[in-house]
Amino acid sequence: MLKRIGVMGGTFDPVHIGHLRMAEEALEAFGFDELLFIPAADPPHKTEKSLRAFEHRLRMLELAVNAHPKFRVSDLEGRLPGKSYTVITLGRLQEEYGPEAELYFLVGLDAFVELDTWWNYRELFERARMVVLSRPGYEEEDVGLFLARKVSPFYEMDRNCTSFTHPTLLPVYCMKNTHLEISSTLIRRLSSRGRSIRYLVLPEVLRYIEKNKLYRGLSNPVQ
Repeated sequence: MLKRIGVMGGTFDPVHIGHLRMAEEALEAFGFDELLFIPAADPPHKTEKSLRAFEHRLRMLELAVNAHPKFRVSDLEGRLPGKSYTVITLGRLQEEYGPEAELYFLVGLDAFVELDTWWNYRELFERARMVVLSRPGYEEEDVGLFLARKVSPFYEMDRNCTSFTHPTLLPVYCMKNTHLEISSTLIRRLSSRGRSIRYLVLPEVLRYIEKNKLYRGLSNPVQ
């Protein structure tokens, strides 16, 4: 039987309840057998100094999802050499899970409309089904415009107006999700100033951040 595998990538510096809520809603909507959180080891758009160590970010994710029956954390990008490119990650995941697995890549609409800045971005539409999560200030029409201009004019919206299909490329789904005004940037900023981040992250993650003093005294917590 085919397995549906949800994939959520990011720096997760740190993981917060907004990430977890989006993942939970996607899991429920698409019936994933598993949902993988994959922290980026060396993202091309970040400098190494602007991120906490991969091991810290991986551990915070493990603490955050440990109690969930279908959430998993993958250290895949930490095992791959060089920059962390999503196309390569998805290809390796397909190898690990085998041809019976369908990959669903979760991406915010704000990031989706900038996919053309990603390395070999057109291959993404060959490797995984896209689940585009809604974002304030963006409309679902932006998905169709991006696909037509940057990927292929042969993408068409289906009858239910919930996905875009293509003769040869994989479908793209639009998903409405709860908008929580929480960001890793906000958490780093608050923590660097000695202010509380309670209820923005899970208690296990909060204890880890405090024990390791991850964000105290950051010179530029906005990064």
